This record gives sequence, structure tokens and C-alpha cells, in this order.
Amino acid sequence: MRTFHVRQAARRQAEQLTLVRRRAQPTAVYITRLTLTAVFAYLLALRLPGASSRDVIAPLTALLVVQATLFHTIRSAVQRVVGVTAGVLAAVAVSAYVPFSWYVLGLLIAGALGLGLILRLREDLLEVPISAMLIFSVDSHAAATSRITETLIGAAAGLAAGLLFAPLRVQPAKEAVGDLSRQMADLLGQMADGLAEGADPKRATEWLERTRALRGEIERVDDALSQAEESVRLNPRRLRFVNPAAGLRDGVDALERAATGMRMLARSVADSVRIDSEHSPVREAETRARLAAVLAELSGAVRAYGQLLEAEPVSGEDVGHVGPAGRAGLAGRAGLAGLAGRGNFAAEPLTEVLEDHLEEARRQQDQLADLLSTNPAEQPEGWPLRGEILSHVDRLRSELQPGRLPSQMGYRDQARVRQPLQALRHRRRDARTPGSRANRTALRVQARRTAGRVRAGRRG
Repeated sequence: MRTFHVRQAARRQAEQLTLVRRRAQPTAVYITRLTLTAVFAYLLALRLPGASSRDVIAPLTALLVVQATLFHTIRSAVQRVVGVTAGVLAAVAVSAYVPFSWYVLGLLIAGALGLGLILRLREDLLEVPISAMLIFSVDSHAAATSRITETLIGAAAGLAAGLLFAPLRVQPAKEAVGDLSRQMADLLGQMADGLAEGADPKRATEWLERTRALRGEIERVDDALSQAEESVRLNPRRLRFVNPAAGLRDGVDALERAATGMRMLARSVADSVRIDSEHSPVREAETRARLAAVLAELSGAVRAYGQLLEAEPVSGEDVGHVGPAGRAGLAGRAGLAGLAGRGNFAAEPLTEVLEDHLEEARRQQDQLADLLSTNPAEQPEGWPLRGEILSHVDRLRSELQPGRLPSQMGYRDQARVRQPLQALRHRRRDARTPGSRANRTALRVQARRTAGRVRAGRRG
């Protein structure tokens, strides 16, 4: 047991170091991108007739225009240009008829703010009164023209940087989804081990609290997924590659429903453990062992489902540029095979692993149903909980069915996505990879050991 905890701690530390490294790299890229964009805008503004070497309106606009995603960059550029133009035109119109004074300045600011609200400029609302004040204070048509021109140059530079360097924030979303699925799988595995050892009310309450805490993790994943979807919108990389964010939303929704099923199951188990009589559904060691075996299989299914969502699609062209050694190395790193053929996924064997776990969970669930069956008149206190446990286990298993898998990461032709998934269900058993077979065998051995510990404890 101590060795297991040590390995888990080492794995978490390695994952944290990898996450820190990946977060540090985008920060350096972000700083470099903004710096180059601002300098580029400044150099363009210098080419204007009568431009000053100390005028920084163009680079300032470029810095303000560049956003995290291309969609937000385009929206910010349009709003900023509209805001500056509206403010400049308002100042020119007022200065042509009214001299500068404090009350005229106040009226101009109020009118510019109202104009910005009418134009629905949102966060760029202040651009209208700022531009109006600057132009009204100098009362120069040349300054007004320069203000609009340099704003256009800065916005153009920001748009160019967004088109060339706009990042796709899909990988952080995939990592968040994978982290959520691993947390759910670990919790199900710990519930299985705990039920195998005995019915402990304190431990059952802890499981319930941890399933409730998954709500916060799901919200974090949803935020990361929203950023990924925004980064893909209007991004020119979508014209060259498949949509890398497609399918993640459906997968997260499925995991959210599975987490809800886990919370309800944990509640039923906690209520069952608190019943200190023979009416408790988890009083018998054999029943606990069978429920533990079901949860162990569901743990493996959740883990495989999360790995499927994290997996990258591999096209035939990509595989064609990789030699035999490269294909073997790629399959070894991912623990997968079957990369050949256009439109195939590197994660195809994971679908088989998921199907095997769900099939074994169904078989164990059928045996659990036989053990939980009872006469309501003989055990009225715990009879409703028996049905609840079976219902929640069945719901959790049904949420992870391969038929509910999202289209794997955005193939444009949906039929090309369904074909490999349907073919996997009818694939011959002898075509499976040794790596996936070894993984499934290890999980089966763990489930048998769990049941063996329970039987040994009952004999003692």
C-alpha cells in the first residue's frame, strides 16, 4: 500500500512539472508576440507623411487590440477603430462651432459616452471620450487625421499578428478534461478498494464530499473549453486542419453526467453504510466485493474515456510521412497502435479497452443485482437503497457507452468518423494490441485481488 502511494505521489509531481513547463512556454511566446506587434506598428506609422519619431499611438493601439484569441482580436480592432473615429468626428464637429471651455468639455465627454453606448462598444467605450478630448484640446484637423490613421495602422498590425500567431488553446482544454477523468477514475478506484476492505461510515462520507467537489473541477474544465472554442473561431488554421476543439464539449457533458451519477451513488453507499443492521445493502462481504468489482471496471472505463478525449486524430498523410520505426515509437509513446490508413485515430484501441471495461462492468452488475435482490417485506429499511445503488451504477455505465462518444476531434465528414467507430465494434478479437491486452489483464487481476481480500477477511 505504501509503495502504491509513493508511486501516485511521484506521478502527480511529474505531471505538475510538465504543467509548469507548458505554462511557462506560452508566457514567453505571449510577451514576444506583443513586443513584435508593437514594434511593427511603430515602424509602419513612421512611414506616414509628417510622422513624429516619438508618436506611439499606433503601437499603443496594437497592444490594446491583440487579444488571447483571433475572434476577440478582430472584435477589439473593429470596436477600437469605431470608437476612435466617432470620438474624433464628435470633437471636430464641436470645435468647429464652439470654443474650448470647461463646460463644453464636460458636455463633449457626456455626449461621447452616450455615443459609445449607442454604438455598443462595451469595453472600448472610453475610446470615444478619450479621442474626443485629445482632438478638442488641440483643435487641429491634422491631429484628427493622424489619430484616425495611426489607430487604423495599429489595428491592422494587431490583426496581422492575430492572423499569423493566434494560438489554439485546445491543448490546455484537453489536459483539463484528462485531469478531470483521472480524478473521477481514481475516486472510483478508491471507493472500490474501500468497499472491499469494509463498510466504514467515515470513509463513505469522505467519498461523498469528494464527489461534490467534482463540481468545481467541472466548472474549471468548462472555462478551459470555452477558451478553446473561442480560440478556434475565425482562426485560419481551421482551413488547413480539422477543428481540434470539436467533440470536447460533448465529452465534457458526458463526464459531467457521469460525475452526477457518482455523487448519487456515493450518497446511496453512505446511507447504506450508516444502517447498522442486516438490512444494510453493503453489510454482506460478498455484496461489497461484487460492488467493488463493478466500481473497479467503471474506474477503468472513465480513464479510457478521458484518454479518448485527449487523443489526437492522425490522418493518413501524417502517417505516410512516418517510417516504420517512427510509427512504432508513436504507438509506444501513446500505448496505442493502428495508425495506418487515412482518417484513423491513434486512440482506436482505447475504444476497445473502454468497451471491454463496460462489458465486464455489465457482467459484474448482473451478479450484483442477484445479490441485492430481496423481499421488501423482509428488509424494508434497506430495500430502496438496493434499487438506488443498481440504478446509479447502471446510469454511470450507460453514460460511458461508446455509442455516446463525440465525433473524434472534428472530422468534417461525419460519416468518416462513424466508420472507424462502427468497425471497432465488429473487429475480431485477435486484432487487438498486446499493450491494450496487458492493460486490461492488469485491471482484471486487481479486481480479483480485491475480491480475494474480502473473502479472506470474511473467513478470518
